[in-house]
Amino acid sequence: MKVSALDRWLFLATAVIASYQIAIGIEGLGEVPILAYTIGFGALLVAGLLILILGFEVLQSPIVVVVATIIPLSLACGMVWEYLAPWRVWYVSAATLGFIAVGVTRFARLSRRVAILILALVHGMAGLTIFLLPLSMVATQRAGLGFGLVSLGGALIGGMGLLLSFLRMGAPILNQEKLLKAFPLLFLVITVTYVLGFNWR
Repeated sequence: MKVSALDRWLFLATAVIASYQIAIGIEGLGEVPILAYTIGFGALLVAGLLILILGFEVLQSPIVVVVATIIPLSLACGMVWEYLAPWRVWYVSAATLGFIAVGVTRFARLSRRVAILILALVHGMAGLTIFLLPLSMVATQRAGLGFGLVSLGGALIGGMGLLLSFLRMGAPILNQEKLLKAFPLLFLVITVTYVLGFNWR
C-alpha cells in the first residue's frame, strides 16, 4: 500500500510535533525523566520520518517491534521516575529486562507463542502504567485534568503497538489494509494527546 500525499502530511505533522516536545516541552525536569521522555518522543519522531521517507514497507522490518516497544516503555519509565519514587529502580529494571526480552525474540528462534506472550506482557506493563498513572494523578488532584490525555494516548499507542507487532509476526488481529489506512491519523492523534497531556498537567 502506497503512502498518499495526505498520509505524508500527517507523518510530517507528527514529526514536527514530536520535535517540539523534545526541544521545548520537557524542560525543568530531572535528568532521568528528561532522558526517558527524549527517547520516547525521539522514537516517535524517527518512526514518523522513516515511514514518510520509506513508506509503509518499513513496518515490515523487525525493527518496528523494537521501536513500538521503546516508545511506551520510555514514557512509562519517565512517569514512574517522576511520580512513584519508591518504585523507580524496580520499574526501570523490569522495563529494561522486558525490552531486552522483546529484542531477543526478534533474532532468536523462539516459538511464535512465546514471542507474542513476551510482547504482550511488556506492552501490557507499559500501557497500563501510561493509562493508569495519569488517571490516578488527576483523581488525587496531584495533576491537572489535561494530564488525563496521556492516558488516552497510552491506550491508543498500546493498542497500535500490539496490532503492528502481531501483523509483523504473521498473526494479524486487523486486516493489514484497514490498519495501514488508519495508521497515519492514529499516529498523529497519539502524538498530539501526549504533547498536550504533558504540557497541561
